[in-house]
Amino acid sequence: MKNKPSEFLELLKSFLYVHLPCSVGVSPNTVKSYKDAFRLLFKFMYEEKHMHADKVAFTDLDYTTILGFLSWLETERGCGISTRNQRLSALSSFAEYAQNRSFDAAMTFRRDTKKLPSKKCPDRMRTIFTLEETAFFLNLPQGDSATGLRNKTLLSVMYASGARAQEICDLTVSDFRFNSDTASLILTGKGGKARKVGIPKGCAALLKHYIDNRGLTGKNERYVFSSQTHEHMTVSCVQEIYKKYVNLAKEKYPSFFREKCYTPHSMRHSTATHMLEAGVPIAVIKNFLGHASLQSTQIYAEATQSTVDKHIKTWNEKWGHKPDYIADNYKAYSAIPDFLLTK
Repeated sequence: MKNKPSEFLELLKSFLYVHLPCSVGVSPNTVKSYKDAFRLLFKFMYEEKHMHADKVAFTDLDYTTILGFLSWLETERGCGISTRNQRLSALSSFAEYAQNRSFDAAMTFRRDTKKLPSKKCPDRMRTIFTLEETAFFLNLPQGDSATGLRNKTLLSVMYASGARAQEICDLTVSDFRFNSDTASLILTGKGGKARKVGIPKGCAALLKHYIDNRGLTGKNERYVFSSQTHEHMTVSCVQEIYKKYVNLAKEKYPSFFREKCYTPHSMRHSTATHMLEAGVPIAVIKNFLGHASLQSTQIYAEATQSTVDKHIKTWNEKWGHKPDYIADNYKAYSAIPDFLLTK
């Protein structure tokens, strides 16, 4: 006879499968995000507290334990502050739900999650790939193995479509349209909103080859991208793929890829920035990215540093005033070593 699930697990199951999707009406992706938070919580409880999931009770989740979990996310898992805050938000939401249904049991859990504020995220520049870096990056995966072909296709599709990592994970064979003159993807974004985006024929041909190679042609309900352990690839798997090739890119092209951190969202930023620099109207980019409002897209209207540098350099060369004493004595400076003239 199986042991009866703990009150904690019973309420958690009801929270994830009834309350969130039915009562609140959140998207499936939000439910997945909450599930990920609790998977990590149970992993932490097992690794650090030697406690199995079916033994975890509300009383085990006091202030010290929750704070330890959040610190573990940052130090052991390498999560950023925004991810840490998302996990805390999931715990807080469940704690409120649980207290309304079992006040005495969940009271401490609810009280202690409220004591922990979200961390302030430092302002930082969006990291993007230049056009040259994008070309280098997309050519890194070798297509001579099944995994290499998958990675090459995944990275190429993300750049061509500007898709979010979760949208790529959710892509099925039926979402891909390939005709003689056109190719497109149906991407399902935040809030379950679907949009159709056109992709270049070269990328479409690579995607079609990958689907054929995997034997997925005609199997419309199958996910396009899978990991070694999951038919439905997770965002964390996409993050690992990016991490692998970013590290390889930094090693292979040391004079490029100078930013400290690149994430899968960097590719989406890059696509939007490159489209804007190519003269694509911002309203078109808004629809392409699936933004709910133009304000979200407006962040890309800020000129990139490379664009600023290019225009300032052109301005200086064309209009910059050169004093006579510099022009007359220019040859005298030619003896200075080149490395001292380079910033």
